[in-house]
Amino acid sequence: MQDNATEVTAAGIARLAGVGRAAVSNWRRRHADFPRPVGGTETSPAFALAEVEEWLRRHRKLAEVPLKERVWQQLAGHPDGPVTALVHAGCALLLIHERPPVWLDISSGTDERLAALLPTALDEVLTPRVPGTARPGRTDRSRVNGQHPVNTPPAATPANPATPATPATLATSATLATSATPALAIPTAPRLLPSVPLLRGVAELAADRGARPTFEFLLGRHLDANPRQYTLTPPDLAGLMAALAGTPATVLDPSCGTGALLRAVADRPDRRLHAQDSSPELAALTALRLALHTRAPVHAAAGDTLRADAYPGLRADAVLCHPPFNERNWGHDDLAYDPRWEYGFPARTESELAWVQHALARLRDGGTAVLLMPPAVASRRSGRRIRADLLRRGALRAVVALPAGAAPPYSVPLHLWVLRRPDRTHAQPELLLVDAGRFTAEGRGGPDWPGVRETVLDAWGAFDRDGGVEERPGVARSVPVIELLDDDVDLTPARRLPPPADTDGAGRLADVRARLDETLRLTAELAPPPAEPVPSAASGRLPLTTVGELARAGALVMRTGGHGGRARVPVLTDHDVLAGTAPSGTLPESEEEPVLTEPGDVVLPVLGGGAVARVVDEATAGAVLGRNLVLLRPDPAALDAWFLAGFLRGTANHRQASSYASTATRLDVRRLQLPRLAPDEQRRYGERFRALDAFERALREAGRLGEQLVRGMYDGLTDGTIAPD
Repeated sequence: MQDNATEVTAAGIARLAGVGRAAVSNWRRRHADFPRPVGGTETSPAFALAEVEEWLRRHRKLAEVPLKERVWQQLAGHPDGPVTALVHAGCALLLIHERPPVWLDISSGTDERLAALLPTALDEVLTPRVPGTARPGRTDRSRVNGQHPVNTPPAATPANPATPATPATLATSATLATSATPALAIPTAPRLLPSVPLLRGVAELAADRGARPTFEFLLGRHLDANPRQYTLTPPDLAGLMAALAGTPATVLDPSCGTGALLRAVADRPDRRLHAQDSSPELAALTALRLALHTRAPVHAAAGDTLRADAYPGLRADAVLCHPPFNERNWGHDDLAYDPRWEYGFPARTESELAWVQHALARLRDGGTAVLLMPPAVASRRSGRRIRADLLRRGALRAVVALPAGAAPPYSVPLHLWVLRRPDRTHAQPELLLVDAGRFTAEGRGGPDWPGVRETVLDAWGAFDRDGGVEERPGVARSVPVIELLDDDVDLTPARRLPPPADTDGAGRLADVRARLDETLRLTAELAPPPAEPVPSAASGRLPLTTVGELARAGALVMRTGGHGGRARVPVLTDHDVLAGTAPSGTLPESEEEPVLTEPGDVVLPVLGGGAVARVVDEATAGAVLGRNLVLLRPDPAALDAWFLAGFLRGTANHRQASSYASTATRLDVRRLQLPRLAPDEQRRYGERFRALDAFERALREAGRLGEQLVRGMYDGLTDGTIAPD
């Protein structure tokens, strides 16, 4: 059956054919038989994917649509939306992963037969793997994942004993508690029928890649295509939070998002996972992702955790949570008498402290909770009474200041709070404070995660084992709680740690000054000589060609940055190209084949309007090409790399090849121009462009060293390690 229901945009057509969007617009104008729009808007029309594929083959625009691209376009253009398509694909992949013979049997017939038989097959797989999955025809939602009925609220205990509970308040709590629902519902045959072409493509892709990598690839592409809709927890941060929790058997994430935290927990035979999220689509995707990732039962629910807790009777070994920040509508008016507020009723502005107490309420005695928090929670006056009670009773055990760039929002150095439900009274409780801010990396590549992980886990391991740590100025200290119980109860690590002991501050700055002097000398040597004007008689216009024409002639190969790649491979980002720094980025982990750079490649960013082109050297070679970058690989016999990069940097060249939107400038690399010159003349220009690049890099290095020297002098003079004279 042709998948005429699946639609694709002009951007998707360009990706299928490996061309720019301008080429698709030209095809629409020049070819009367180009498929007519079937949806979308006048400015962003949508086309039937099957018709587009047939047209591209007929006009020899491509030999065959790559399988992974065809599957992605089917998913992105699904008539019921990409999330529904991704859930259906995940269900089929779980069946393929668990019972491949069953899939082969039911998929061997017609599309109608597959859609009719699939719900029963999914019921047999999903029910034991994701307990509580809603079956077709069942509407009983009074019990989620085998837990207590969600419409039976726990006994209401006033947070303030002086204020009695009213019948109206209890009625409100009972009404709110009924909204948690199972994360997954087995789709019916009519709902599955439009997805059958997609499911067959997904099965074909899984035969080559495996079921789990296929789902990770599709999920990664969906998240990457909708970056503003989801707040993600980076894998390195998730791994650190899971390591702080140890090796628990029962783990809860009450704000699970895409399931990164539960996916990072160390596996063990008796493990049980519990997840909840207010977004039904995220809860469903997390349930499928975890079911594919582990053999442990995955209990998942959709609903507002604070208002409608799906697991009121759960006592977990660990709680991991990346809660929403700065939420005003978290339930302050509805939950005043909730028994979870054991340490005080949070203010309307303290939603994060409500999540902290929810986590403690769902722990067994001695269980550990690790939460990602905005730094303001450690010092806001509205939360000082709750912070004080958490300290007095020994529930808050550690506050870790992470480097900027650890997680969104990347400009803010977030905190980790490590809590433990008290199982005994501490005679002299202490709080571990750790500041990992020194591991902040330049650029947008994120912090030095190996350094962060080693520092934090070493400090926590010693503190958890011995009840204290050896003081490391500027890094870690265990502080007696009595020192923190002042009027502010400020738990910000940087304000409680002694400054780093820099016994050789003057010597270090002298070294920076020596390097700056040498760099300034080199910069002066590399400065280009005074420009000599070209005589007017010799300044005739050179014959020009374009990057697109050179690509068609085989003089260069053009590649675009990917949406995923292998784990732990450095990624060259657009920021790296603009700043001239080393590869610093990451991409979502997937089995997608990455584009690797080679010496002599020319890399250009396509967003932002900056006239920049970078020639890849030996140090940068082997990095993955990141998003919003285009790579040009010239044939050395036809094109000199430095000649190519130099002419592509021309301001006028960029201006004529750029298009402008309301918020961004996009470069059409194929329209960039360069002159037709003989190889010897190319090399002449190339040597001059190479010298300009060396001068530019020396200027950047001098600027960095100058900033480092100025910052070090200010710090040394203010902390007393450097004398004013």
